[in-house]
Amino acid sequence: MQSIRPVVVLISMLMGMILSPHSNAQTTKIIATGGATQIEGAGGGGIVPWAVVNGYGSSDEWAATAVATSVAVDDFTLRVLGASVSYDNRLELSFARQTFDLDTLGGSLGQDVWGIKYKLVGELLYTSIPQISVGLQYKKVADFGLPSAVGAANDAGLDIYIASSKVFFDAIAGRNILLNGTLRATEANQIGLLGFGSTHSSDYQVMLEGSVAVLLRDDIALGYEYRQKPNQLDFAKEDDWQDIFLAWFVNKHLSVTAAYTDLGGIAGFAHQNGWYLSVEGAL
Repeated sequence: MQSIRPVVVLISMLMGMILSPHSNAQTTKIIATGGATQIEGAGGGGIVPWAVVNGYGSSDEWAATAVATSVAVDDFTLRVLGASVSYDNRLELSFARQTFDLDTLGGSLGQDVWGIKYKLVGELLYTSIPQISVGLQYKKVADFGLPSAVGAANDAGLDIYIASSKVFFDAIAGRNILLNGTLRATEANQIGLLGFGSTHSSDYQVMLEGSVAVLLRDDIALGYEYRQKPNQLDFAKEDDWQDIFLAWFVNKHLSVTAAYTDLGGIAGFAHQNGWYLSVEGAL
């Protein structure tokens, strides 16, 4: 019963956002330009943060989101509950609680992620300069026992990233496309769920992340994401992640993203493939 309560609370928040008569329906920001919410809580795709600021707040406007995500692969399940608040289409603050169930081994790992993103320059749609944002994600694992046992050095770490996003109009067969590139400096093992650094190295590594999406309609995007991962723990190779996603922005208060994911090997279990589903509410 305990594990159900956070999901019930989040669903209530989502429905409240969608149905609230005070929802900011008059925002000038175009549908889909806030992106979805990625697994660490930032605005973007599923596994990659983009330069976009979450929600639909424009100049001098506030926005808020709440999200529930599940990623189910062969031997593991990742569940994420998150929320964000943004202002002026420039500043984004986010939080995500991740629970990583070890379905085959039994037990679970957990992590909290606090994020901040700031837009430096450019616009997603209307300037020749792409939108460029910088972000920080402070991560702390809930129980350091297992990460320590496999060689992790620390139970908390800070990821630093810079992202560039741009929509190109009428680019392919009359469709608009979005391109995003992100550089992340990190020492996280399996995004932090297995701690940070290792007993023989705690140096930051710079990882490349990228996304491309075709807007089939103004409210539907089909895309691909790729995320490089550091490989610091000796006990098991850490593979890069990728997914193919379909996002439906039902309206400015509700979006649904589904994806087929390939997470490679995790903790010695090879070929972790499966499905991603995320539901987000916004106001």
